[in-house]
Amino acid sequence: MSRSHKTVIEYRSYELPVGFPAMLLSGENWHISDVPSGKLHFHNCMEIGYCHTDSGFMEFDGVAVPFRAGDVTFVSRNIPHTTYSDKGTASLWSYIYVRPDEILLGSFNDSSPRAGLFRDMLQNIHVILHTEEVPDVAFLVQQIIQEMEERQTNFREAVRGLFLALFMKMIRVYELERMTRTEPAAETKDLADNRLVIAPALDYIRQNYAENFPMEHLADLCHLSQTHFRRLFHEIMLTSPLAYLNTTRILQACTLLRSSEDSILAISEQVGFRSVSSFNRHFQDIYGTTPSDWRRRYGQDSKSSILNYTGWTEAQKL
Repeated sequence: MSRSHKTVIEYRSYELPVGFPAMLLSGENWHISDVPSGKLHFHNCMEIGYCHTDSGFMEFDGVAVPFRAGDVTFVSRNIPHTTYSDKGTASLWSYIYVRPDEILLGSFNDSSPRAGLFRDMLQNIHVILHTEEVPDVAFLVQQIIQEMEERQTNFREAVRGLFLALFMKMIRVYELERMTRTEPAAETKDLADNRLVIAPALDYIRQNYAENFPMEHLADLCHLSQTHFRRLFHEIMLTSPLAYLNTTRILQACTLLRSSEDSILAISEQVGFRSVSSFNRHFQDIYGTTPSDWRRRYGQDSKSSILNYTGWTEAQKL
């Protein structure tokens, strides 16, 4: 059965530190509601989650997978998903957002015997692992969280070493999972394959959203005809390539509205809109208000910082 066309998918972008592309979100803000949000979301980097308490479900492509306290989750960028707790509970999580290929630069280059498997895992993994089944993986994730929370001397070097050990373990887990899993249903397999096909377009939009380029260029990057590309893109992302580009621009504009004093016109130009009227119209469509009103409500105050508004920094209150 295909996914409902009423499904809403959100793009959550995290600007990770230059030179150390990893960020931790943890603490009491990360109690996950027991009410399903009705929305899927995906990130611009890999999400690694550790569940501290309670249980619930993660949903991928309409399939709900149960989790419980002590579980570790790995979700590749560009894979839509959502999380909700069991009725009457609010599971507590810590989340690590990371670009593994950058933080482990050189460790899995083309000469590595596992380079292809590593790249495949970064694109496609979405798994819940139980502590009792992979205790070493859970331990390494907890150690990374502890190092990033305490931030003691040389913690970045310690975290890089832990990430290397973690992904060495995860390559084995991923390889075994690929060898032993049952063949997925044809439609689910097609969706996964198609998502990989349009990945170059998603990456290009993420890196070049501020530029003006024809949608035909995205089809060329994916080696597809324009008609086939638009159909596949809508099937996977439930929106058109142009609408996805404009949504990405608006989300980037929100970061600038919160973290800078630039004018609305300047921000609209920085994120790629040719006119402020077009920017205002798209912003109104997504948020139901004008950029000026949104900035007055959510912009900087004396207690705010750019980091506090990078990506989503607390769980949704549903």
